[in-house]
Amino acid sequence: TKTGTTIVGLVYKNGVVLGADTRATNGTEVADKDCEKIHFLAPNIYCCGAGTAADTEKTTELISSNLELLRMNTGMKQSRVVTACTLLKRMLFRYQGHIGAALVLGGCDSKGPHVYQIYPHGSTGKLPYTTMGSGSLAAMSVFETGWTENMEEADAVELAKRAILAGVFNDLGSGSNCDTCVIRLDGTVSFDRGAVKPNDVGPFRDAIQRSDRLNMTKGTTATLNSSFVKHNRVTLADVTVTEMEA
Repeated sequence: TKTGTTIVGLVYKNGVVLGADTRATNGTEVADKDCEKIHFLAPNIYCCGAGTAADTEKTTELISSNLELLRMNTGMKQSRVVTACTLLKRMLFRYQGHIGAALVLGGCDSKGPHVYQIYPHGSTGKLPYTTMGSGSLAAMSVFETGWTENMEEADAVELAKRAILAGVFNDLGSGSNCDTCVIRLDGTVSFDRGAVKPNDVGPFRDAIQRSDRLNMTKGTTATLNSSFVKHNRVTLADVTVTEMEA
């Protein structure tokens, strides 16, 4: 299963905003309408994944574990974003692109807010804003026209939402909802699952008036007879324990 995908990341005045759509595809079929593509790496670092769904999931899971082990061994309270980037790129380069994980890494540490793009072959780039996935061109057009330095948080989140929606409506591999994650310099994180739901079909389904003839009420199917047999409760007294030979 591949994630199709539009994922984005941008730096603003007090942190980083990550965004992703929620469609996972299996060939031309939609396999999952609510796939979570923003993965936890550390309390101050998150990562968006595009490509093969299993590869993005397990790659970020492994690096998250390694980052925690590194924090425990070194006594550091907070992981560096560049450390996460190095671990990811080394692993992906080792497998020569056979792990299909295209990542947008974002986080805040003692050196400030950071956004990295990481390709499946292991090449990386540190950028103020970036997009990846099949809908990346549509999302990048929004960023190129709307991004400015020292943006306010509300403006940055709104820009990320617009970029994701550009991918959702202009790329067949992207769709459903928009998730956002805000990582701030003060250490707080806001993860908004389903921040925008442009394709919510709930109200349309509720508006449909179904005929009562289609509803099967109790007693519709005739019952010839019924019986209830009480189950005999099994206790430890009914179990024979045989010792194994040493």
